Amino acid sequence: MKNSIFCAVLLAALAGCLAAEVTSANEQGTADYLKAGPEQMRQWRDLKFGLFVHWGPVSLMGAEISWSRGGERRGRKGTGEIPVEVYDNLYRSFYPIEFDANQWVRIAKAAGMRYLVFTTKHHDGFCMFDSALTDYKITNSPFKRDVVKELADACHKAGLKLGFYYSQPDWHHPDYRTENHSRYIEYLHGQLRELCTKYGKVDIIFFDGLGGKAEDWDSENLFRMIRSLQPQVIINNRAGLPGDYDTPEQRVGEFRPEPPWETCMTICEQWAWKQGDRLKSLKECIEALTSTVGGDGNLLLNVGPMPTGRIEPRQADRLKEMGDWLGKYGRSIYRTRGGPFKSGTWGASTYKGNRIYLHFFNWHGSQFTLPAIPQKVIGSSLLTGGSVKVKQSHNAITVIVPQQNQQEIDTIVTLELDGPADAIEPVSVPSRSLAYKCKAASSSIYRDRPSDGPDKAFDDDAATGWRANGKEGWLEVDLGQAKKVDTVLILEGSSYFGAEKFELLCKSDDRWKSLATGTKLGQPALLKFEPVTARRFRLVVSRADRQPIVREFQIFGPESHKTGD
Repeated sequence: MKNSIFCAVLLAALAGCLAAEVTSANEQGTADYLKAGPEQMRQWRDLKFGLFVHWGPVSLMGAEISWSRGGERRGRKGTGEIPVEVYDNLYRSFYPIEFDANQWVRIAKAAGMRYLVFTTKHHDGFCMFDSALTDYKITNSPFKRDVVKELADACHKAGLKLGFYYSQPDWHHPDYRTENHSRYIEYLHGQLRELCTKYGKVDIIFFDGLGGKAEDWDSENLFRMIRSLQPQVIINNRAGLPGDYDTPEQRVGEFRPEPPWETCMTICEQWAWKQGDRLKSLKECIEALTSTVGGDGNLLLNVGPMPTGRIEPRQADRLKEMGDWLGKYGRSIYRTRGGPFKSGTWGASTYKGNRIYLHFFNWHGSQFTLPAIPQKVIGSSLLTGGSVKVKQSHNAITVIVPQQNQQEIDTIVTLELDGPADAIEPVSVPSRSLAYKCKAASSSIYRDRPSDGPDKAFDDDAATGWRANGKEGWLEVDLGQAKKVDTVLILEGSSYFGAEKFELLCKSDDRWKSLATGTKLGQPALLKFEPVTARRFRLVVSRADRQPIVREFQIFGPESHKTGD
């Protein structure tokens, strides 16, 4: 830490400024500082797609940011694998000579991203900006440059919206969650003041309180200060207050027009860079984006730059592929709203004005049946190329796409209506899975919580699912009677909780028979095999760490391929 007298004087001055702001706001008799205005939220929701960046000296180790740090985590259990005396001194060797903020911004824009959120400080307490309140910062590394300033300047120059991630938990700060925690709150507020005054316009503040309460951070006064300095900013829900938007992590959020929400998700498995980390396929990335937007949310997709400061080429290439896809089909994503057909394993839908975009991920044959809507379909086309036929009746809409026109990643059908799509009440799309609502069983249930029970994997709701209580387990369904089956679709919980080894079995003639095995299921996994007639099907999953999660376990027979529904 810097000279204690200097810090005390500086923090006292900052506290005095904050007190003046609080008095001014109270005199106005308003609590507007707790929420952004509707126009700010509309603009943010129109952006749809942003880049999250987790980076710091820990990249030298190829380990997870903060969570790999050893030592005490005040307020949390557990510890990391890197000794604290090693972790806390990594910055002394941190010299990312290839860091180029303008290159990062070019990569984000080439991906079709409209905003960028950067980790100014994570739970390990290391500051990637030139804070006057600590010596534990990037400008005291051999690199010496203020990464946040360079990135902010690059975003402003390129017209990319700028967001700052800031962790309130700080496992390095000596006052955090001690009897002197009030001094830490002053430190926290002081650093947010720095971030909101030294780097130009800030569009987003992404807090990460790890379940902390508003009083842990004096959040009402914190919000008031931030909005007094950055009136147009939007703030997430991780500071003990509702904030402006919710933040489901490593999973696509459930369909929900209000309140606004944003899924934050890694492009690999780890938030920070790791050598050889599994990279999501283009299909997984596009499905994550379209499912999120189809659920009426935004997607914040994370990369972890390498120790050199470069975004790993294979990650940059994947982002470029997403940008190429958006260059062709972005009209079905940007400035749309989610619905009216709710997202699921079948796909997702978005709409704008009198137009609905149907995104089909998985086909069983050449046609698919959707629920009826009150508006009349007056025209249709295949945005991804080829022919499509749409038949509408009083109780259904049938979409027919020849197999040669079905795309592996996403087949996009456009429906033109005779009225506005926003007048349609959102409706769920049944999967027609043979296992829907059938009797389910599992080896265990996470903490015996009904919300994580096996039945949640057979409810046609990708927002729910089964979660095991250990590092491996099995999930089983009883169809009630023997049925002919040749396809199983598995939707896992997230890249964090994917199966490293799996086997699909059916019970026939009182014996379990293996249908498929592998080391990765994928997102989702579509398992095809020669038709079998059986009543019970079981998925066995195992993993080296964490618990398996299965959000959907759907079963289809040969008849599905003929009818599509």
